[in-house]
Amino acid sequence: MATLVELPDSVLLEIFSYLPVRDRIRISRVCHRWKRLVDDRWLWRHVDLTLYTMRPKVMWHLLRRYMGSRLHSLRMGGYLFSGSQAPQLSPALLRALGQKCPNLQRLCLHVADLSMVPITSLPSTLRTLELHSCEISMAWLLKQQDPTVLPLLECIVLDRVPAFRDEHLQGLTRFQALRSLVLGGTYRVTETGLDASLQELSYLQRLEVVGCTLSADSTLLAISRHLRDVRKIRLTVRGLSAPGLAVLEGMPALESLCLQGPLVTPEMPTPTEILSSCLTMPKLRVLELQGLGWEGQEAEKILCKGLPHCMVIVRACPKESMDWWM
Repeated sequence: MATLVELPDSVLLEIFSYLPVRDRIRISRVCHRWKRLVDDRWLWRHVDLTLYTMRPKVMWHLLRRYMGSRLHSLRMGGYLFSGSQAPQLSPALLRALGQKCPNLQRLCLHVADLSMVPITSLPSTLRTLELHSCEISMAWLLKQQDPTVLPLLECIVLDRVPAFRDEHLQGLTRFQALRSLVLGGTYRVTETGLDASLQELSYLQRLEVVGCTLSADSTLLAISRHLRDVRKIRLTVRGLSAPGLAVLEGMPALESLCLQGPLVTPEMPTPTEILSSCLTMPKLRVLELQGLGWEGQEAEKILCKGLPHCMVIVRACPKESMDWWM
């Protein structure tokens, strides 16, 4: 059996890539070889800083010392619930991130107060932007903003962003490269606002609406009207009925449909009704039912037998993360 000393650099780098950032830096003190490997830009392609209370001074050090042209994705947290005296993410830091890391494509911000950070500070190379439990200013994402901001943005995730509302949703129409939109717990978005926005976002290929106050029927109706080329849909079944699901019948490009519980109402379509609607979708390949309590039941057998060309997944809802900021 080979020892660590005998392992080639490529294998050690792969092992080190699974270590948290703090441990990566610590092992650089073991020997000259490990220090050289920790300095390798390949090791810093994907960085997760949400595990730590990361002070701006430390973040600046990481940016200057380790992150560079190889960085592709970054997850970092803020101090939204740490009091008014806590340090916050600054526009200068985000601008430096864009300058130092020209290949950064994915940025995930958790529990960050961005109310004083203009969207123009974000790296222009981003293709994916995720905001989880963040505060944004009223000026963020409005349609009147500079249309040249984030020209490559393809995916945006808005998860428990309390300030997000209809005006922001309509502002997303200026991102012409946008193909994937995830709304989670955005309770200020209305059915009217969603319908009006999707009319201008007809090029979306993936839409997820989970944990919102919108009814599933109204969401599916807006999708059927405006997103004829959508490929993936995921939504909470609150307010879902058989006629509501039937509006998706014949959707020409739909490949994946996920219906997520646990709010099951008497109007919820039966397995037979779901099967009937799915059979009219020519490209459907994945049907996923989460948290409906149908695991191992007759409903699962009906769907699996009736949709032999589909991968039918019936399971409980994924457990909530023990990390409250996730």
